[in-house]
Amino acid sequence: MTAARRFSQRHRHLLGLAGLAAADLEAVLDHAAALHPFAEPAVRKLDRLRGRTVINLFFENSTRTRTSFEIAAKRLSADAINISAASSSTTKGETLIDTARNLVAMGPDAIVIRHAYAGAAEQIARHVDCAVINAGDGQHEHPTQALLDAYTIEQRLGDLDGAHVAIVGDLTHSRVFRSNAIMLRTLGARVTLVAPPTLMPSGIRPWAAADGLTLSDDLDAVLASGPDAVMMLRVQRERMSGGFFPTPREYTVGFGLTRDRLRALADANSDAVICHPGPMNRGLEISADAADAARSLVLDQVSAGVAVRMSVLYHLLAGEGVAA
Repeated sequence: MTAARRFSQRHRHLLGLAGLAAADLEAVLDHAAALHPFAEPAVRKLDRLRGRTVINLFFENSTRTRTSFEIAAKRLSADAINISAASSSTTKGETLIDTARNLVAMGPDAIVIRHAYAGAAEQIARHVDCAVINAGDGQHEHPTQALLDAYTIEQRLGDLDGAHVAIVGDLTHSRVFRSNAIMLRTLGARVTLVAPPTLMPSGIRPWAAADGLTLSDDLDAVLASGPDAVMMLRVQRERMSGGFFPTPREYTVGFGLTRDRLRALADANSDAVICHPGPMNRGLEISADAADAARSLVLDQVSAGVAVRMSVLYHLLAGEGVAA
């Protein structure tokens, strides 16, 4: 039995990473590595999902995620259909569930959904009989982003077991950090979460204590400890109301990966790498020097997104379908 069938027999959907075993996550990453050469445009498409249909239902703006899901489906010879919030019937008052049910009545094999509300993907999954993939729901999770982040770091550093990863920035508004913290800890990495107190999520301390996460508000001290990877998170100003920090300049001084901090990281660990899930606020949470440095994996993450999403689609849709 293939790894894809083992995964799909246990998991009908990909709604989040909480509760997934390390073997499940590693199966997706291993298959992504095998598929990565076929993610390139010059390579002939694979016929693995010919005849399958994937609907990308996005209620929030996206460049990387939606495009990479579309490319991933097409690289596997599936049909990909994109629907945005502006073109959906929800603008006319139709509920999210009714929209999903109407789409499923047309016979797709999977719905990839991004929505502003936490739990939207899970809610849809309860009412449809096709696979549902969470492409980001509110401030809850973004599972495929965490998969591609782990894949990218692992490709550069090797085994994540025992690696030290620092996740830095706007934790309060980030679904990426939640999925990454779950993913990395499941694979055995040490994770340090760094943020100003105003952007440290409410209630995080019990979770951190239970899952072995380290919390810090001192970025310089964390960089001096020589982490293997530093993941900078975007400051999500569009989700903020009120003063989470006095000025952008003061945020950069305290928590930005500046040129000086880039040097400090290199001094502490010459093999350390830099990640950012994008889009980047250059000059705010990350300097141009850091974003474009040789140790930066930002574009590697984008490339990995296609391969990882190919793997996810294949795991859920190949063979006999998505029966649990």
